[in-house]
Amino acid sequence: MRYKILDQEGIHFLTFTIVEWIDLFTRQVYADLFLAGLQYCQQHKNLQVYAYVIMSSHVHLIVQAPENGNLSNIIQSLKSYTARQFLDHIQDYEQTESRRDWLLNHFAFNAKKNRTGSPYQVWQKGNHPFLLSSPKMIRQKLNYIHQNPVEVGMVNLPEHYRYSSAASYENQQGPLTVTLLEDIWDDMGYVG
Repeated sequence: MRYKILDQEGIHFLTFTIVEWIDLFTRQVYADLFLAGLQYCQQHKNLQVYAYVIMSSHVHLIVQAPENGNLSNIIQSLKSYTARQFLDHIQDYEQTESRRDWLLNHFAFNAKKNRTGSPYQVWQKGNHPFLLSSPKMIRQKLNYIHQNPVEVGMVNLPEHYRYSSAASYENQQGPLTVTLLEDIWDDMGYVG
């Protein structure tokens, strides 16, 4: 079952997953490539990124499209662009991707299995959108995102995980600048 983004301007919790839950992001280069794509969407598509975490095989985000924007189109563009960047890196024989053949075989298999029309499929279809319509829901998903690396034993404190927005919420600089949700509560009409 595929879920759709019905409110294109609403704040959403999204999950992107690599096909077969492949641990692509165990390599720093792929996490950096994803963040570069996300940053591009912030700068050129006015995507508001409120929170993120990049785990070994998936990414969680809290994001919002600009007024009169289309979140579905921005997300499609982000996934397409990052998939191409990942594949370019994997296929570059000057790089030292020890899993090159294995990754390409799995991505090719998934493209054929799902009849994507392209030679490789990196991301699973869909993004499991969840509209965050109250402060309670937003706080719950923000906590979930930031606690993810702690729950799996990668770090003891959320702000210690490099590929997360948790540090930003502790007044520390992370690898990607985010809009803090506390900074927009008043604009959204939320109190407390």
